[in-house]
Amino acid sequence: MSLVPRASAADTAGALADVLMPLTARGVIVRRPPVMGLLDRMDADRRLVRRMQRLRERYGPGPLLLRIPGRELALVLSPEHVRRILDESPKPFALATREKRGALSHFQPHGVLISHGPEREDRRRFNEEVLDYHQDVHRLHDSLATKVADEVDGMLTAARASGGLSWDEWAVAWWRMVRRVVLGDAAREDHALTDMLRELRGDANWSYLKPKRDRLRKRFFLQLNGHLERAEPGSLAALVAFVPSSAETRPADQVPQWLFAFDAAGMATYRALALLSADPGAAGRTTDQAFLRAAVLESVRLWPTTPAILRDTTEDTEWESGTLPAGASLAILAPFFHRDDSRLDIADSFAPETWLNGSPARDWPLVPFSAGPGECAGKNLVLFTASTWLARTCAAGVPALSDRSTLTEPLPRTLSPFRLRFAA
Repeated sequence: MSLVPRASAADTAGALADVLMPLTARGVIVRRPPVMGLLDRMDADRRLVRRMQRLRERYGPGPLLLRIPGRELALVLSPEHVRRILDESPKPFALATREKRGALSHFQPHGVLISHGPEREDRRRFNEEVLDYHQDVHRLHDSLATKVADEVDGMLTAARASGGLSWDEWAVAWWRMVRRVVLGDAAREDHALTDMLRELRGDANWSYLKPKRDRLRKRFFLQLNGHLERAEPGSLAALVAFVPSSAETRPADQVPQWLFAFDAAGMATYRALALLSADPGAAGRTTDQAFLRAAVLESVRLWPTTPAILRDTTEDTEWESGTLPAGASLAILAPFFHRDDSRLDIADSFAPETWLNGSPARDWPLVPFSAGPGECAGKNLVLFTASTWLARTCAAGVPALSDRSTLTEPLPRTLSPFRLRFAA
């Protein structure tokens, strides 16, 4: 059996330094603002793309195994391979990778993303039904839009009083909206719940290296279940109580992932607002929901909120360059495929039209919400919520970015949302 190519020790060291270590340092499960600021100043993802391009030039289309003791990790270098891996998940390319299990078990030990076989199928079905995965607009859209409008209006009133809008004000308003959407209006001020989740996610950044805090997790789920049992009409909690579930579904264990995903969505929406502010042509299009949806997709393409899509092989798999053994891990680096300027004309541009002219994922692996059977079940819910939030924020005009030079083209490949600020 001839294995796929393996990188030299020097190239493995380069990949670790320019690709894997920065991705890990920024925080895989919850972002670390100081590290994000440093990586922003370094434009670290530009180094990532250059390193991946050099590896592809040297070793061919891959997959490319790295020389890491005790772990067979392969980098994906070809668009065709991205499509194959995502289309053929979860078998032979399992979503519940060793790294995901180590991280997510800190706060969602029975979540769909770390489940296998029949349990995964049942939990995936439940997630899809509650989140209306197959519908462009969620069944609760009227209720969701009202919650969004309330929180945006409050946020903008506070921004006018303080003289500007920063990430801190945005995040407080965003999380109030998220708690209302997921758990109901009675959870609006339950900052303690999402603070506990943030602590658990901070532990998850360390995966197996940090012991699990069982008491904190138990306290978090006790408080979460209190909101879910209320099943407030107009919230996802009401659907959790309504959608059929089995003993294996573990509905409460699915909810932390929704809260987690909405955190990333908040960063993507904030960056999308910055893109709209820097684009002279955007001012007349902020009432167009399809355009705003495309702007959010562009935000996630340009600065992926899930930079590494991971899969583990459940059996030996054959590639043009050889065999990848069962138990190997495959890493699809979204910043590489989304910003590969050697193959993608729009790599460093704001190009919302890309998403208004059909799906580009088949022509090029643009996968802001992953793809295939493992695509984010909340994709359409997030895009509806984010685009509605943007429309309300821009109803009286697009807020001015305090430093527009931040987003002149070519756009930076790393952008910390924590440093962006808008004038009142």
